[in-house]
This record gives sequence, C-alpha cells and structure tokens, in this order.
Amino acid sequence: MQVHYCDVLCMGAGLAGERVAVEAAEAGYKVICLSIVPPRRSHSSAAQGGMQAALGNSIMGDGDSPEIHFNDTVKGSDWGCDQEVARIFANTAPIAMREMAYMGVPWNRVVPGEHTYYKGGKPFQATEKTENEGLIHSRAFGGTAKWRTCYTSDGTGHAVLFTLDNRMLQLGVEVHDRMQAEALIHDGDRCLGVIARNLRTGELEAYVASATVIATGGFGRIYRATTNAVICDGGGQITALDTGIVPLGNMEAVQFHPTGTVPTDILVTEGCRGDGGTLLDVNEYRFMPDYEPEKAELASRDVVSRRMTEHMRKGLGVKSPYGDHLWLDIRHLGEKHITTNLREVYDICTHFLGVNPIHQLIPVRPTQHYSMGGVRVNKDGHAYGLKGLFAAGEAACWDMHGFNRLGGNSLAETVVAGRVVGKKVVEFLEGDCMTVKTDAINDAAKKVEEKIYKLKRGTGDDAYTLRNAMQDVMMEYVGIFRNGKDLQTGVDKLQEILERTENMRLVGRGIKGQDAELAMALRVPGMVKLALCVAYGALNRTESRGAHAREDYPERNDKDWLVRTLATWNEGATLPNLSYEKATPFYILPPGDRGYGGGKIIPGDENAAEHVPFDENKK
Repeated sequence: MQVHYCDVLCMGAGLAGERVAVEAAEAGYKVICLSIVPPRRSHSSAAQGGMQAALGNSIMGDGDSPEIHFNDTVKGSDWGCDQEVARIFANTAPIAMREMAYMGVPWNRVVPGEHTYYKGGKPFQATEKTENEGLIHSRAFGGTAKWRTCYTSDGTGHAVLFTLDNRMLQLGVEVHDRMQAEALIHDGDRCLGVIARNLRTGELEAYVASATVIATGGFGRIYRATTNAVICDGGGQITALDTGIVPLGNMEAVQFHPTGTVPTDILVTEGCRGDGGTLLDVNEYRFMPDYEPEKAELASRDVVSRRMTEHMRKGLGVKSPYGDHLWLDIRHLGEKHITTNLREVYDICTHFLGVNPIHQLIPVRPTQHYSMGGVRVNKDGHAYGLKGLFAAGEAACWDMHGFNRLGGNSLAETVVAGRVVGKKVVEFLEGDCMTVKTDAINDAAKKVEEKIYKLKRGTGDDAYTLRNAMQDVMMEYVGIFRNGKDLQTGVDKLQEILERTENMRLVGRGIKGQDAELAMALRVPGMVKLALCVAYGALNRTESRGAHAREDYPERNDKDWLVRTLATWNEGATLPNLSYEKATPFYILPPGDRGYGGGKIIPGDENAAEHVPFDENKK
C-alpha cells in the first residue's frame, strides 16, 4: 500500500477545503487535498447567489455592520446557533470578502447613479453614491435587515472556486483527485490521516498527516429530491461517525430550499427573489404576502418552504406528472437583467427545463438543499474527540447556522471558516509533534479491506436498491413537516434497511480497477447511518425550531430544547447514541421572536450573567 506524508491533509477540494489549504500553504506547510472529482467540479461551483458580508457599500446596505449581520444570523438560526461562532463569522466576513477580491474574484461593483431595484416584487429607484464607485456591490437575500450579499452575477461559487484553485496552484498545493476517503486513521486519541481508495486503480492508499481537515460538503444525497450533486453523500461525516468517538451535531437540522426546479431539482438562486422575483400559485396569484406581509418571498428559507408547502396542501399547487409545484416569476426583471445578473438561471431554465424565463414562469418547489448538521467542532474548527482532526464548511457543525441558515451565509462560511480554521491549523502545527503509528495505519486499512471482502461475498440486495429505499423513506417520513408517528415509522424502516446492508452484494462482483458500484456500496451503510442520525434526532427533539418543524409540537421550546444534539455511533449499534449540550456558551442576543414565521415560543429560564455585549473587535 502506497503511503503519502504531508503536514495538512484536506478531505475535499471545494471552497472550504481550498481556503484551509491556502492558509496552511502560505505558512509554509506541505498540503495535500483529496477530491473525488477534479477540484473545479466540486459542488461549491454550483453555488449561485452570493456571500454575505457587512460591507455597507451599496445604498441598500448603507449603515450595515457586523452586529446587524450577527443579529440576522442568530434570528435566522432560530436561536439554535453558537453565538460566539456567529460573532466570529460576522466580524471576519468583510475581511474575507476583500481578501477574495485581492486574490482575483471579480465581484459585481457599485456603479454610481440612479438604478432600478425591486422590493416586494415592485420596482423602485435608488441612487448609488459617487464615493462608493467600484466597491463591492450587494443584493437582497432572505432574512436580512440590509442588502449585504456580495455576488458575481449568479455564478459566485464558480468564480470564487476558480480563484482559490488558481491560488492553490501558485502555492504548490498537491491535489489528488479521483480519491475517495474511506476511513480515518486514528489511535483513539489522535487523528493521523486517512485511508483512501483510488477510484482509477481501485487500490487503497494511506495519507498520513499531522492535521486532517474534513471539508467534504453536505449529505443531501440521503434524500431523493435534492439540489446536491451526486458526490454530496456525506463521505466525511461517515468517516467521523465510524470512529465511534467523534460526534455529529444537529443532524436533524436539514434545510429545504424554496426554489428547486421541477422535475430536475436543480437550484435556481435565492438571488431571483432577492432581485425582485415572486412566487405564484396555480392561479398565478402571488401568495407569500398573505402569509408573511413584512418579508414575503424574502423570509428565511425554512419559513418560505413551509409556506409554499402549506399553500400546495390547500390545493393551490400546479399539477404536473412530477407532482405539485408552484411558479417563480422573474419575467418583470427584463431580458437584460436576466441574461446578465441571472445568466446561470437563464441557462439552467433553457437547457434543462425548456423554459425561457424572460417570457415564461419557472416551475419550482421546496427541495432538500443544505445540512446544518455535520462533524461537531469547537470555535477553532477542532473536532470533538480526536486531536489533530478539524472540519470546515458544510461538512462541519461549527455552529453558526443552528436550525436554519440564511441564504448567502453558507457560501460565506466556506471562505470565512476556511480562513479561521486554516489559521488554527497552523497554530496547532507550530506546537505539535506527532508520532506515526504503523499499527493505526494498518488497522484502518484492514477495516476497509474487510468491508470490500464482505461486499464481494454478499448475497442480499445491491447497493442501489438499498440507497433508493433509504431515499424513499427520507422523502416520505423525514421531510419539511414532521410528526412523531411518521418519524418513528421512518426510523423503523431505516433500521431494517441498515440490517439489509450487512449482506449487501455487488452485482458486478467487484471488478478490478475502476468500479463505480463498489464506490457506492462502500458509502451506503454510512449513508443509512446518517439518515438515522437525522430521523432519530428529529424524533427525539419534541419542538419546532427553524427547519425542524414538528406538527405535533409546533412551539419553539426554549425551556427544554435550547440545546445542540450530539450523535455518536457505537460499533454494532442500530441507532445513534444521542446526547445534548448548550446551544451557546453565552447570549449576545437573548432568545426572542424572529420577526417572521409566526409560531409560539415556550420561554426558557434566562441567566443574566450569560448575557454579553457584541464586540466587533472580538475574534
């Protein structure tokens, strides 16, 4: 078995992984990034709308500040986030955006003079200040008091990823693509690297590193209808869960995006609604102001998705062979705006839907989009349970999102957390001395080899049958609206599927070299465990908070549930072990009403000693 050595190993070469890699490489450390696909095909490239940062350059962002951004983030999280981390994020975001500009990101810039913008679906005139000419512009996104989403038309992820990838090449960071991480190398106390499977040759290879960073993105593919790419299967979270030591945080917090297209499930950006797009029902009636008079289409994503679902339940959805949907209307924005600021939306609609959004309505419905849960880490990005293991981006529960993240905050998180965690990785390495333990490497490799050996001799269901069964369960029983009966049914069915994975077979019997079936089969048991973490965590959380909406427990319960779920998995178990920790170490913004979404709140017992003021200088 080939063994590779480096100072820093990044599992994943999307925005978070590459930003950590850049930080470590600039400090002089040897960095290797593992990626299933070529880095520029990472799912980060699909992000459209933009990155939130309180720059206050545009007229509609005038007066913005990190404190206002922080308040929006906490309210968006439905008070489920770690407020210390949210403060770090809000303070760092403006710095990170300017750094990305320095690296070459072609942000949309302020053009002085009078412009036509949209608010509440209606046009208005605003004058951009002459003194702000050429500064980074911003657009509106849901759940924000100010317009602060920095953007490059609707291809922000693409532009930032290509910029960071170029920077990595300049710094000599090695990228090993077509490599699938299968297991963490550890001795029960210290993470030593990763065992990966070469998807070209089929061989196992060991990567030994002083610091290992999980940055593999989300796990949306446990659902059938998702905006996530096929590579978003939770690979990094699976390796952490399989240690039995590292917990996953808030796995029940799963976000559905209001505007997944029908039938493709490809996302069209929140920037459509931020720029003035509206949601219409079967009668082409704009219904969101009836539910949310103040925010309308720009309430937070969890609220808009629920309102859309409620409206369709009333029989006001558009019937189609693919199920009910609603309409997104951007026609009034005009051809020039659509083909410039929303050009990727235009391409998606015309190429994949056969719809011209300049003249036609776009069919949309809420679709699984984002995982607030992930590998639980502290404010430095250091994972619970194993020294030398870090996580960043969607793969991590850092936890600035709590139970719902605001649009634009996750894309910003990739470069903000990448910057913060990258610096902490460097600090860790400066005082570290690691002893390479051959036994730990061999043990990890042996476990993967045993899994492959077992699959080649299985006689039960194939991997695709079991994956599809899991996705069906998640769609039917663990969706936008949840209740105890459905969740229990979902948990029971997932446990049965997990049992069936024990005798999973390979139809191709394990061909040598490239073997896509084997790659999937190695993932499926872990994906089912992730699904159980979501379903079982949701079953036990008897309240509604953010994206977790219980029909049988509609109140947000701050008295009993202002906590974060931690899930670990013991070897041989059929369910995760759940424990809980305080949602935040202190309150800058005490729990209260979000200002949108409605719903009752059961207040908790607040301790005034836990309240601290916001400090923009606190990093």
